[in-house]
Amino acid sequence: MLSVEDWAEIRRLHRAEGLPIKAIARVLGVSRNTVRAALASDAPPKYVRQPKGSIVDAVEPRIRELLQAFPTMPATVIAERI
Repeated sequence: MLSVEDWAEIRRLHRAEGLPIKAIARVLGVSRNTVRAALASDAPPKYVRQPKGSIVDAVEPRIRELLQAFPTMPATVIAERI
């Protein structure tokens, strides 16, 4: 994925220094299509983090069962039982 710094550098090289797309791609080591996409976009790329589960997801149903059966059970006891 293209970083914000690379995106800004591509735009600077093209607009301020007048380098062609092919030269920018060669200098930065990216595809010409990547350079074209960076020049076409008005905003820097945003990093989208993949949704990641929690460690508790695997045992959540068992925890809920215990809490339904014993609503006042302390977390330490729940941890021992799972």
